[in-house]
Amino acid sequence: MTREGGPAAGENPGAGEEPGYGIGAVSRRLGVPASTLRTWNLRYGIGPSRRSPGGHRRYDDADLRRLQEMNRLIRTGMPPADAARQALRTRPASGERPSRERAPTTATPPGPSDSPAQAHSPRSSEFSRSSEFSRPSGLSRPPESAAPPASAARAGGEPGLPSAVMLARAAAALDVATVSAALDTALAAHGVVWTWERLVLPVFAAVTRRQRDTGAGIDVEHLFSDRLQAALARFAARAPSPVHPRPVLLAGAEEEQHALPIHALAAALGALGVETRVLGARTPYAALADAMRRLGPAAVFVWSQIRETGDPAPLAGLPGLRPACRVVAGGPGWWDGLPTHVIRVNTFRDAISAVMTTLR
Repeated sequence: MTREGGPAAGENPGAGEEPGYGIGAVSRRLGVPASTLRTWNLRYGIGPSRRSPGGHRRYDDADLRRLQEMNRLIRTGMPPADAARQALRTRPASGERPSRERAPTTATPPGPSDSPAQAHSPRSSEFSRSSEFSRPSGLSRPPESAAPPASAARAGGEPGLPSAVMLARAAAALDVATVSAALDTALAAHGVVWTWERLVLPVFAAVTRRQRDTGAGIDVEHLFSDRLQAALARFAARAPSPVHPRPVLLAGAEEEQHALPIHALAAALGALGVETRVLGARTPYAALADAMRRLGPAAVFVWSQIRETGDPAPLAGLPGLRPACRVVAGGPGWWDGLPTHVIRVNTFRDAISAVMTTLR
């Protein structure tokens, strides 16, 4: 049996040695730590595709080429998840047996849409995690990025970035400094959508499970929500100058108390140069109508988290404007029967696309 590293890349295994490359050899060849390679395999499904007669996972030449491509793309500034998806589409060399592409997995807790029990939790269902919708241009990295705080938690596969597991532990310990620094770092490095999908939703899912299993964790939820909203505000303050003359209004449905998705959407739009006005939770429809008349927004986004706030009838009473204003309804609370002119969105990316389409 060979050591973990196996033969050096490019060498043929000798007698008694297992075929392929061990993680140590691949690490040396790419200049990427073995811990990072393990994280890429766990999170993105890009790793060793063969198992040796001795039962050990081994990288073959096709695996090595995919990892080289992923590493190259990351060095150009592409987010790891996107780099992995593109690298997994790399065709094997002529005569080389294709390796089976594996669906990316994640080391973080499942998102809220993964189980019915989590679907109605107070926080974790705020915008479902989905890969079905294309990311609008510019969302992977904000136009202006601040340097990551030195105190930020470290991610298993990307130095300086937190993992969802680490962030959840900091929140459970009520460690305000670590939670704030981690969120600031993730937002500066990857923007709002990545942070929401990769960190925020998994942390809320973990908190929700704790509440369901033990009855505890309300304090953790409140602290994490508070630090997240503050981090989004700091990120939004660095947004570039608006590129469209008409703003976008964002509000919670009347009596809807959940407002985090509104602030997250506002921050994501701001990074794209869209001016926003956030009216917040529990916005009376009369007040929303008054704001629409005064501002003449290009779009209005209304969030309903729970069914008690999802009556679509008041949306039909919102004023018609000239130029026209698009009304977008987001969240799981909305009933069927939305007015025909109202657009229903179900994901974060869907919401951004609906607003950005209006501004074109």
